[in-house]
Amino acid sequence: MSYVNPRVDLVFKKLFGVEENKDLLIDLINSIVSQEDQVKDITLLNPYNPQNFREDKLSILDIKAEGETGKKFNIEIQISDEADYDKRALYYWAKLYTEQLQAGVDYSTLTKAIGIHILNFTSIPKAKKYHNVFHIREKESNILYFKDLELHTIELKKFLDEAGTHLPDLIKRVKSKMDLWCAFLTKYDLLNKDSLTGALDDQHLKKALDVLDVMSLNRHEREEYEEHLKWLRIETNTLKKAEDKGIAQGIAQGMAQGIAQGMAQGMAQGKTELLKRMHAKNMSLEEMAQLADMSISEIKELLHF
Repeated sequence: MSYVNPRVDLVFKKLFGVEENKDLLIDLINSIVSQEDQVKDITLLNPYNPQNFREDKLSILDIKAEGETGKKFNIEIQISDEADYDKRALYYWAKLYTEQLQAGVDYSTLTKAIGIHILNFTSIPKAKKYHNVFHIREKESNILYFKDLELHTIELKKFLDEAGTHLPDLIKRVKSKMDLWCAFLTKYDLLNKDSLTGALDDQHLKKALDVLDVMSLNRHEREEYEEHLKWLRIETNTLKKAEDKGIAQGIAQGMAQGIAQGMAQGMAQGKTELLKRMHAKNMSLEEMAQLADMSISEIKELLHF
């Protein structure tokens, strides 16, 4: 198999943003949005066009679609952690919403607009879930008033952190259709359409793997793809180095400057090693919890007590 990487925006749009693969886009959308926003059919508002791409290589490769009830969708995959991405996501939603209103048309004709942002990085560190949904609600009562605004973020790195790097672990992690599509986007190279099992045994996933396997890129597309793929590799390598550095710093600081300081400054990957060292010094769980600023249950889970 000679797969191209579906996380590169050019490939993503060429896969999901064409008429012959609308069923894949419908399945992707329905795996993300709520039951009330499910679609049976969509109209692509800006389908992928190689001619347009050649003429404007700086064009944004998002996908705009309209459901059969008039709801609008904007789907984008983003590989780079750009500054103020939250503002960009909101701006895209505003454009999608306001473009509905033509001169002389009443506001009542405006329909819900949903932004779906699939991110190859961690955008919301405070959120543990990889999928988050945002609305505008009243601060105290939590009343949803502006019902036409909805933004989804899907952070692929968080999914990967939960799924592991091997196929058996990935199969266990996939519990839903959204998990399935995240598995496809992140671990497509592990998936063989002829031997998919469990939740991965899905007709849409098989078709996506088929399309990816035979996808061809013209010279202009190949140049753009290679440039984006190069950036993706650099980013992945940078993150790996940062994690390794965090582990080393956590251990070194825990030994030289005190366990509490090492735990505070080390990255999450260094915590397990430090806890093992504390345990070897016959510290109680209560002492370890206090120094590490963790709960006893978290420590037990990390050390497999």
